[in-house]
Amino acid sequence: MMPVEIYQGDSPLVLGLPHTGTYVPKEIFERLTPLGKTLSDTDWHIEKLYDGLVPQATTVRAMFHRYVIDANRDPSGASLYPGQNTTGLVPLTDFDGEPLWINEPSDLEIEERRKNFHAPYHSALVAEMERVRAAHGYVILYDCHSIRSNIPFLFEGTLPDFNIGTNNGATCAPEIEQVAVQLCKKADGYSSVLNGRFKGGWTTRHYGRTEDGFHAIQMELAQSTHLKTETLPFEYDEEKAEYLRLHLKTILEAISNSNLPNRTLPTENSMGGTL
Repeated sequence: MMPVEIYQGDSPLVLGLPHTGTYVPKEIFERLTPLGKTLSDTDWHIEKLYDGLVPQATTVRAMFHRYVIDANRDPSGASLYPGQNTTGLVPLTDFDGEPLWINEPSDLEIEERRKNFHAPYHSALVAEMERVRAAHGYVILYDCHSIRSNIPFLFEGTLPDFNIGTNNGATCAPEIEQVAVQLCKKADGYSSVLNGRFKGGWTTRHYGRTEDGFHAIQMELAQSTHLKTETLPFEYDEEKAEYLRLHLKTILEAISNSNLPNRTLPTENSMGGTL
């Protein structure tokens, strides 16, 4: 299986989907615990939820599971949230702190996975962002995520429905942040927060360089917004999802049409190469 699926659009918007894939090579799958084999920490059905909302948008989707390697983590292994419970480049525990591996992968194995899965995903993402920026003078990366709404190991209480991450405003123009915040606040029946528990993962933080015309924003959705239950089999709820899709479409279209000042013209190798 190819590690990345790409759809090329012609709008300024690129959708990143790093956690929807469920492919695990057989030799890796066999080393997961029975709990790990459930792949429960998948961003379930996010590719379906966003499908067709903005037909002109580019999408870059990792087809491999985050237990193989997490495409939204620093390839060096550095923590996104020092001092807080989180999962690493290759998670050793699930979101509840339970072990995932019968035999944990070695450093050598992790490096092989980085080369075979993590690097191709980010190479594809960089290529698409460069292409879009060359056409428009800027690009907006919208990183699509979801997570269970109650995970005591990671956060207290119940997560808001819309969790917007811009690393405290550093990763995108204020116009993009503001339109996302305003539309989430107006979404009837939903709660929202800006830079709460989830401030944007490595992808958002790494690629959000507004001075170069690269804007990035993460949307972490509570899975209660579009699933029948947040436990196995994590079934998609068509009624919930259709209502949510109306709001997501509005958000994506508004972000795509953001009136961005000081658009930067393309420069060669502006993303600094691939990983």
